[in-house]
Amino acid sequence: MTNTELPDRNLVRRDEIQKLATASEHRRKIYSKIGLTICGLFLLIALIPLVSVLAYTVQRGVHAWSVDFFSKLPTPAGIPGGGIWNAIVGSLIIDGIAAAIAIPFGIACGLFLAESDGPIVGTVRFATDVLSGVPSIILGIFAYIILVTSIGHFSAVAGSFAIGVLMLPIIVRASETAIRSVPSTLREAGLSLGSRHSTVSRRVILPAALPGLITGVLLAVARGVGETAPLLFTVIGSEYFATNPTQPMAALPLVVYGDGIQAYPDLQLRAWGTALFLICVVLVLSVGSRLIAARLGRVKR
Repeated sequence: MTNTELPDRNLVRRDEIQKLATASEHRRKIYSKIGLTICGLFLLIALIPLVSVLAYTVQRGVHAWSVDFFSKLPTPAGIPGGGIWNAIVGSLIIDGIAAAIAIPFGIACGLFLAESDGPIVGTVRFATDVLSGVPSIILGIFAYIILVTSIGHFSAVAGSFAIGVLMLPIIVRASETAIRSVPSTLREAGLSLGSRHSTVSRRVILPAALPGLITGVLLAVARGVGETAPLLFTVIGSEYFATNPTQPMAALPLVVYGDGIQAYPDLQLRAWGTALFLICVVLVLSVGSRLIAARLGRVKR
């Protein structure tokens, strides 16, 4: 073998490898385009019913919107001009109490899951995952057995309890994920300065995880705002303006359910208008959570 044969073989081998790499890259690009096309097709198929429902709700509900619709109390069937002011106030009270219960407990539980380890942590995490899959109507029946039968009547407090339990697993899992995403160097730096573990968690970890915490909280609130089944077993609704949480109270999902099954056109129109309003509220909460999280993330960077 001469000295000129070895380089020639190396060049031939290199050319073969380059050809194989080029062919493999071309094949991967084709597969990638096929995969993206299939994903886009399925996305389009999934968007068709969503867009159809939204368009139909907007078409039916926008005609009900007016100043009186958002500022007046409901009127009896057959009398036009009623509003949903009592339902708006009722939903604010019910969901506000539910959020006040679920947010602190959920964030504390998420902090415990993120910074602890052991069989108890695994049990709590498993229970949270199971709770997130429980149908909302089951939570309504549970709240009915625990509170409504004990108190002796329906109340907004019972509805807030059911909605709060519904929000809890979402907040817990989102809080755990947000806290785990905080760099460990921040925790180590705080501990190295002599701070207690609780102080580091409260003043360093939670502020750093604030964008993720806000996102989880707003998504949980958006989930709870539109739930109807728990309220049917606990709040039952009211045609009057009520602010006492220990009594039955109107709520937006109950208006959609109650008026939507009536035979009167004016009540059906009110149901469609309320449904459109609920969609707008959920959309604002969902989009707002991501915008706030993105803004806070940029500020912290």
